[in-house]
Amino acid sequence: MIKTITVRTNRQTELVDITNEVARAVEGVSSGICYLYCPHTTAGIIINEGADPAVAEDVIAVLNHFVPWKFGYKHLEGNSPAHVKASLTGPGTFVFVEEGRLKLGTWQRIFFAEYDGPRTRKVYVKVVPD
Repeated sequence: MIKTITVRTNRQTELVDITNEVARAVEGVSSGICYLYCPHTTAGIIINEGADPAVAEDVIAVLNHFVPWKFGYKHLEGNSPAHVKASLTGPGTFVFVEEGRLKLGTWQRIFFAEYDGPRTRKVYVKVVPD
């Protein structure tokens, strides 16, 4: 069964920690793989440090530096930078599950990466047990 997490973003570019929502989706699974997929072309999913919010700020700052909003983009909708950023980070990832818990590193968190907000978005979660 595929579960859906709804994410509401507040800024044009933003990392939203969805780790707790994903953790709830894997409860009761003794062992397996949790797949996460973002069905949007201007957003993505990343895993990175969540203990220090400055890390998320740094990630956003570097993405904005290397993929500026003002450039000679040809896409008429005006959100080409969001498409490029989503291409760089990707639409999904996976996390192992053991004893009903996500096997993340000590500082790791799962983030929904918004590049064309604010919006209401979806993340699909599929847990495949061993």
